Amino acid sequence: MAPASNPSLGQGERVGDLDAMHRAIALAAAVRARTAPNPWVGCLVVAGDRVFEGATAPPGGAHAEIGALAAAGPEAVGSTLYSTLEPCPHQGRTPPCVDAIVAAGVRRVVIGLLDPDPQVAGAGAEALRQAGLEVTVGVAADEVAAQLAPYLKHRRTGRPWVVLKLAGTLDGRLAAPDGSSRWVTGAEARADAHRLRAESDAVLVGAGTVRADDPRLTVRTDPPAERQPLRIVLGRAPAGAAVHPATELSGELPTILDDLGRQGVLQVLVEGGARVAHDFHAAGLVDRYVLYLAPALFGGDDGVPLFAGPGAPTIDQLWRGRLVSVARLGEDLRLELAPNSPGETGPVREAA
Repeated sequence: MAPASNPSLGQGERVGDLDAMHRAIALAAAVRARTAPNPWVGCLVVAGDRVFEGATAPPGGAHAEIGALAAAGPEAVGSTLYSTLEPCPHQGRTPPCVDAIVAAGVRRVVIGLLDPDPQVAGAGAEALRQAGLEVTVGVAADEVAAQLAPYLKHRRTGRPWVVLKLAGTLDGRLAAPDGSSRWVTGAEARADAHRLRAESDAVLVGAGTVRADDPRLTVRTDPPAERQPLRIVLGRAPAGAAVHPATELSGELPTILDDLGRQGVLQVLVEGGARVAHDFHAAGLVDRYVLYLAPALFGGDDGVPLFAGPGAPTIDQLWRGRLVSVARLGEDLRLELAPNSPGETGPVREAA
């Protein structure tokens, strides 16, 4: 990570900046499931050939920058600090990270993305510059923005990031005509779905799904999850349902999302059923679709479809998105789709 200049890099960017930021992104990914409502951030302090690491602690704990500076100690003097998100200049649950960076004697700060939070919004980077530090912004910005998409949406709109999870057969059915539906997909896909729950602050289903399947909606991982998401039922759940204790909500979906956002929910995972999936999709409220498809066919038109409700009336009104990733999980396929903004394209990641 030598600080030599390279004309092919962006203004202010140095050889090694991208590698360091990629490591910081990896550190952030490792704490993804335990930092909300704070953003999951990774940080490096590079002092010569020595590298010190930090990542956001659970709420009330140290921010990533503070963790990395504590690891570096006196070696932070004259160092370069890399943070995926702009350091905070304000007092929150913890003191300002900007003050700690300046006090530690850091010489240069490299930031992946400016924080849209109104209390930050460029003020952190400006405060560092005013203190005489060299500041570079925008290294691996697209990757950081993708990683922090739920946090960024929440700060910009007040609403949580909505992930719609669907699991079914290749012919688009999630249950048999008699309503039986358990374990359409295999163990690997189910484990990945629990990872999605672990990353979400709330899991939402309709009361019909509760009556039909009696789900617990808890995260069951090995090792056990450090926290459980808020369990939300649209409508009334039976008194003895396994989902309890659950929050029962009713009303317009946009209003429900606004209320969840005010509670600090950054990501909500919508797990069904088919009517709820249809309503979120039809209202244009889904930010990511995650489909688990089993190599199985019901072979008819009487199984329960992934969506229950009117669809596109003509081919011209067909919903089209873009594939974000395609992966094989055991015998199943995992497809991640995003709404396709006008002119938006992107590479599809594939995994064996």
